Amino acid sequence: QVQLVESGGGLVQAGDSLRLSCAASGRTFSSYVMGWFRQAPGKEREFVASISWSGGSTNYADSVKGRFTISRDDIENTVYLQMNSLKPEDTAVYYCAARYRGIVGFNYWGQGTQVTVSS
Repeated sequence: QVQLVESGGGLVQAGDSLRLSCAASGRTFSSYVMGWFRQAPGKEREFVASISWSGGSTNYADSVKGRFTISRDDIENTVYLQMNSLKPEDTAVYYCAARYRGIVGFNYWGQGTQVTVSS
């Protein structure tokens, strides 16, 4: 069982940066694949980025490649999403997610943190 708590959202201007954090409970954090998803008003939730349980592999949505960076700290049980060059279309609720390695589909979710980018 993993509990996830996001933080770091806020209101910024286009071109600014934000770093989201996701603190995870549990002693086996290092065995979980971690991800970030987002949901904009009136749209379905979409994948943003993921990082393997070892931290050696990352994946990004095309819309954020080159601007966002996902990382993890297995000592602090935290996953981060560094977001640079933010655009108004990045406005959404951002969710942290986890799945145990070898399991298909993320099955643990945080409550979300709001990111609003003004033009």
